[in-house]
Amino acid sequence: MTVKRLDHVSVVVEDLAAATGFFTALGLSVAGRAPVEGAWVDRINGMDGVQVDIVMMHTPDGHGRLELTRFRHPPLQPADPAPPNMPGLRSVMFAVESVDETLERLQAHGAVLIGGVAEYAGRYRLCYVRGPAGIIVALAEDLRVPG
Repeated sequence: MTVKRLDHVSVVVEDLAAATGFFTALGLSVAGRAPVEGAWVDRINGMDGVQVDIVMMHTPDGHGRLELTRFRHPPLQPADPAPPNMPGLRSVMFAVESVDETLERLQAHGAVLIGGVAEYAGRYRLCYVRGPAGIIVALAEDLRVPG
């Protein structure tokens, strides 16, 4: 048996509206919103009384999906943002038309540039920003001429 596809990436956030605004500014669209709770949610999370609100977002091409999750119960466990070299999920990368324009839009929604914008081998302009819930959002602008 093989994997059919990567369905979505889920990010737990404190402020669902702010996170939705951040990813909307990046260019994603809201595909749906829902409160989720019940025995099945408790079971898959290994916790009792789980109550969450989710916003499912998708990329303009319709293939990539991002789930934003806010826990109403149990309360969030505080954590400092992880450094880029900590084991675990490192970043979520998005291909963008312009790193500079995207960075400007995201900074208006609280994004903080990590390091600086760099060019790789004349092919890409890249940067990392700290996004909602401290996650690292990578931006990549393809510099190659299509053809």
